[in-house]
Amino acid sequence: MNILLTGANGYIGMRLLPQLLSLGHHVICAVRDAGRLSVDDEIKKRIKIVEIDFLKEVDEKILPRNIDTAYFLIHSMNSSAKDFDEKEANTAKNFNAYLKNTNVKQVIYLSGIVNDNTLSKHLSSRKNVENILYKGAFNLTVLRAGIIVGSGSSSFEIIRDLCEKLPIMITPKWVKTKTQPIAIRDIIHFLTGVLGNEKAYNDSFDIAGPDVLTYKEMLHQYAKVRGFKNWIYTVPVMTPKLSSYWLYFVTSTSYRLALNLVDSMKIEVIASDNRLEKILEIKTHTYTEAIDMAFKKIEQNLVVSSWKDSMVSGRFTKDLEKYIQVPKYGILKDEKKLKIDNPDLVLENIWKIGGDNGWYYGNWLWKIRGFLDKILGGVGLRRGRTHPDKIFAGDALDFWRVLLADKKGKRLLLFAEMKLPGEAWLEFKIDENNILQQTATFRPRGLKGRLYWYSIVPFHYFIFGGMIRNIANNRN
Repeated sequence: MNILLTGANGYIGMRLLPQLLSLGHHVICAVRDAGRLSVDDEIKKRIKIVEIDFLKEVDEKILPRNIDTAYFLIHSMNSSAKDFDEKEANTAKNFNAYLKNTNVKQVIYLSGIVNDNTLSKHLSSRKNVENILYKGAFNLTVLRAGIIVGSGSSSFEIIRDLCEKLPIMITPKWVKTKTQPIAIRDIIHFLTGVLGNEKAYNDSFDIAGPDVLTYKEMLHQYAKVRGFKNWIYTVPVMTPKLSSYWLYFVTSTSYRLALNLVDSMKIEVIASDNRLEKILEIKTHTYTEAIDMAFKKIEQNLVVSSWKDSMVSGRFTKDLEKYIQVPKYGILKDEKKLKIDNPDLVLENIWKIGGDNGWYYGNWLWKIRGFLDKILGGVGLRRGRTHPDKIFAGDALDFWRVLLADKKGKRLLLFAEMKLPGEAWLEFKIDENNILQQTATFRPRGLKGRLYWYSIVPFHYFIFGGMIRNIANNRN
């Protein structure tokens, strides 16, 4: 079967892609930037990649005509707190227009459970997208999911941050709202189970796990699974805006996502039926089983995808292609070089930088910089990294974004997403003479940018000097 996979670089798309390939399907991945598709070269050889921005003017010639089924896995919730619903509606309209000239028979849309008369903006937008897709010239299957729990999912990572960092919590009243979480493994089973299944044509299904829990119960059960206790006290006076700031500072979520999540958390999300579970004969996992499975993936370093690698988890919602050429003029630079004896080992050290492994020198200073960045409204260090030893272009790496990860060419290029009075790049390269080159480049924005650079030059002397030495000598 020929399948169009939109949102192929997203949290769900990255999990679904290998499953579709294992079932023998031919997959066409639709992404905004082909260079950002974070999959191994072996998988890239087995798929077709097309670049489409569904918010831009439709080019009907891009997609091949021979498409049997398409997955609609696109959303814009954390791109903006104000107009994401308009973007999602336009995306759905353009998606329909793209498919007009194809032979598509079925579209599968992953949405959210909408069983309340008063919907949040997020869920209302998802329902509107569903209505738009029903106007398309294809059979639509809508899967309305509860909160998704899995390694790297935004819900799981937020719960994890809260419980691991705050044994005592003063929480808003929305922690008493009931919801019905579902394991990411079950989501993938449902997404593949309805593929080409005529019993699922032109119908909408709620999908969720067996447990109906309040957010407070979810926090308590997480702590129990992890072997510790937590104490949660609810206060009625915490406003939605204050709740959003609370989530933003304590967890790794962006403020935009926190604002939309808080808006959604006031609404009960409970499945109204389990028809599809019976049709597909799927037995869903409990919430605690979902947590167990998530930690098994984490402990085995098998986290396939993370919401943190989304572009909108950082400062920039635009493409970063124009930053891949490091400027040569109007810049300030810190460049260091070191002769190395074991380039392969040094390259592995470079590819492990950031996250839990740290930055090879002055990690406490990096943490202070991350804390200050968070205070100023930046991303801070909480995003970490998805894989301990793999890096793909487009990945988040603490408060950096990976622009280029060319292991064969022995070059890693990062772009700063921290709050700065300018733009910053950090590059590591090993040349043909086994010289390790480490270059920090800063393009200041006016006098403020120059003053910022010169004020931290003394810190650069120690941090960057120690970093290149420790990378070369395998020390942290």
